Amino acid sequence: MPASMRTVLGRVAVLVGLLGLAPVAAAAQEGGPPLAPTPPPQQRLTIDDLLKIDVTSASKHAEPVGEAAAAISIIRQDDIRRAGITTLPDALRLATGVDVAQFDGRTWGISARGFDISTANKMVVLIDGRSVYTPLFSGVSWDVQDLVLDDIDRIEVIRGPGGALWGANAMNGVINIITKRPSDTSGLLVEVGGGNDLNQAAIRYGAALGSKGAYRVYGKYRDRGPQVFKNGDSAHDPLRSGQVGTRADFASGRTAFTLEGDAYLGRIGSFDRPDTDVAGGNILSRLTHTSTSGNQLQVQWYYDGTSRTVPRQFAERRDTIDADLQYRFSPLARHDVTAGAGVDVTRSRTTPSSVLFFDPANRTSPLFNVFAQDIVALAPQRLYLTVGSKVEHNDYTGMEYQPTLRLRWTPVSEHTLWGAVSRAVRMPTRFDTDLRFTGTAPIVVLRGDPAFASETVVAHEVGYRQGVGRFAAFSVTAFENDYDHLRSQEPTAPVGVPIVLSNLLAARTAGVELGANIQPAKHWEIQGAYSFLSERFQLKPGSHDPTAGSSEANDPAHEFSFRSFVTLPRHTEIDATVRSIGSLPHPAIPGYTELTLHLGLRPAPHTEIAVIGQNLLHPQHQEGSTLANPEEFVRSIFAQITWRF
Repeated sequence: MPASMRTVLGRVAVLVGLLGLAPVAAAAQEGGPPLAPTPPPQQRLTIDDLLKIDVTSASKHAEPVGEAAAAISIIRQDDIRRAGITTLPDALRLATGVDVAQFDGRTWGISARGFDISTANKMVVLIDGRSVYTPLFSGVSWDVQDLVLDDIDRIEVIRGPGGALWGANAMNGVINIITKRPSDTSGLLVEVGGGNDLNQAAIRYGAALGSKGAYRVYGKYRDRGPQVFKNGDSAHDPLRSGQVGTRADFASGRTAFTLEGDAYLGRIGSFDRPDTDVAGGNILSRLTHTSTSGNQLQVQWYYDGTSRTVPRQFAERRDTIDADLQYRFSPLARHDVTAGAGVDVTRSRTTPSSVLFFDPANRTSPLFNVFAQDIVALAPQRLYLTVGSKVEHNDYTGMEYQPTLRLRWTPVSEHTLWGAVSRAVRMPTRFDTDLRFTGTAPIVVLRGDPAFASETVVAHEVGYRQGVGRFAAFSVTAFENDYDHLRSQEPTAPVGVPIVLSNLLAARTAGVELGANIQPAKHWEIQGAYSFLSERFQLKPGSHDPTAGSSEANDPAHEFSFRSFVTLPRHTEIDATVRSIGSLPHPAIPGYTELTLHLGLRPAPHTEIAVIGQNLLHPQHQEGSTLANPEEFVRSIFAQITWRF
């Protein structure tokens, strides 16, 4: 194992270890017995209940999802379980308007409203308030994002700019993964599952900490087999990783405190080079105090360390420290204000290879921000205006402004009409400014530009959401986004090399997103979604980009999904998910339709059995590729047994 990985793991393991042992010791001192096991949910929420689920991503405070002035999808724990989800990226396929494309055994493109390339970089992704996108390229290394799926409470997905609250890179949306409170994961859970494509096991234990707190600890191992090329040959890209973590929550009066952390170690194969080594970990604490008047103060900080070594390509070690303060109050009648400030400092250290390097090799990047948002009740219970903005200062482009203006109208109960105009940015990364790529040539053939500017978007959205009693709920959203200063690839005269990354590309996208939940009977729920996307890219004057923007635009125009969840007597569940994805233009990839089936059984009070068939309509299919010999993904059968005590 490289020394940098040992350092990262050592630093985080000590923190996570102390975090995990402290609750155990405290429980022993308090003499608090373990909480009684929480049985798994067996009854689906009614449609009326779904519209009342509180979400926090749209306003940075709790509000019913039916009242959010944003295009939002909620992926519940029960959705994940019953849709036959086995990995975190696959769970995001359940969100309306989100395109998930797997490129190989370790690379997923996940985005909303376009730009879903292998380095998709226009979505902010959070796990319990900790950002997991990497400032190396503003995307997410999905191969190292893993959780015990049973620990997820819900995933909130905001489609559309979220920069006014969540900052740079939330150009097309926000994915907020929220785990359960430890008090909801009490007792012992053991999961063991395997199949022709994936084998994994997890163990989790939770208990009370006296009368004022609870904790859990977990460990998980996964072994995903190699994918295949079109001719059926192995791509030699298995993924193997182990992860441990813990979370503890405490509450006393009006004050709540959370402390959590994770550490992981993995190895990922590749068809054309030795295995990639990955390691990392994090620790987070959050204090929330609510006054007697209802004002709320929240203070949060976290450390995140990662290490990745890709043979014959690059190695990077990154350390990030982030601190945020947020305060919610009502200075005047009918005003609900949330304001805050934060600082994020990230340090990147890279090791060059024979094909690429970064100049400079090491960089420390501070990011400062302040934000404020005011929700004004123009007509209480009926008409609300939201005005807000985040101001950030980064060391690439200086000051950036990301305002939003939103209006929500509820003419009658269960009917909500909303509209928004927002501006957001994607700030430059090391790939945009510091990258130097040589390949097999003795000179640099592709390089970043220190003058690279922030990409921008101005988005216009309108949406309508309706509930029909306890029977059905529908939503429709239309949008138009204008992008400027997008990344282009400009040849250098007179010989054409090096190609320099610049900002001479613009685009306009538009689309419609439809979602529906229907309960024809008490024990039967149907979910459907459809999204349409139109893209038009244009080179700006002075550009000679030979790709004409195709490297940023490879999205399906149409996506459709249908899910049926049926609960039968004797704790039997039969569920089906169909997804249909349109063709891709650059490179040309045919559209595909696939089926997932889930059979759930509960033969004993503490035992659950699940049998899952994925990609059942074809032996293998392709989703996305940047390779001349693209990888495809096979039909798979997976069986899992879960014990809860």
